[in-house]
Amino acid sequence: MMRASQLCLLNHFADHRPHLFLGHLRVWPEIFDRILDQISGHPIFHNDSDNRQAPVAIQLAVFLFRAGHYGNAASLEDVAQWAGFSVGSVVNFSNRVMVAILDEHDTFVNMPPHDSEDMERACTFTESRACPAWRNGVFATDGSSIPLFEKPHIFGETFYDRKCRYLLNCQVCTPTHVE
Repeated sequence: MMRASQLCLLNHFADHRPHLFLGHLRVWPEIFDRILDQISGHPIFHNDSDNRQAPVAIQLAVFLFRAGHYGNAASLEDVAQWAGFSVGSVVNFSNRVMVAILDEHDTFVNMPPHDSEDMERACTFTESRACPAWRNGVFATDGSSIPLFEKPHIFGETFYDRKCRYLLNCQVCTPTHVE
């Protein structure tokens, strides 16, 4: 299979057309840089082998591209062709980045204190978009569908919807505090 990496375009997109960067990786360039700074020092990206790993920035870009696409653009072969790497490399990059991100879970996912300015802004926003009763439900979803890039290996058919897609339905509400 012929491969022509499109990764070289990402620097141009980040500097001159950030909406195209967002379209490929599903994060703004600034967020990409913050994630990269956070995970770059993880030991999973370092080995004692003579075969050097691809730079962490490339591994992260390939992972984000793969995670952010589904349907026709989500096959391993398509991601490998877009990135200019082998299917095995795409899998390895994805696994490494996921390990690094999961190890940083508490850094990436946190809830501000309920009496902070950030939480007050979130409550005000929620109240303005919903109803006063939902003011403290700032982390809520409405049953939105979250597409999966492939059929889950366990109970896969239970994730199949009427539109012939594999997905999760999300309905969660996390109140900011209990009164």
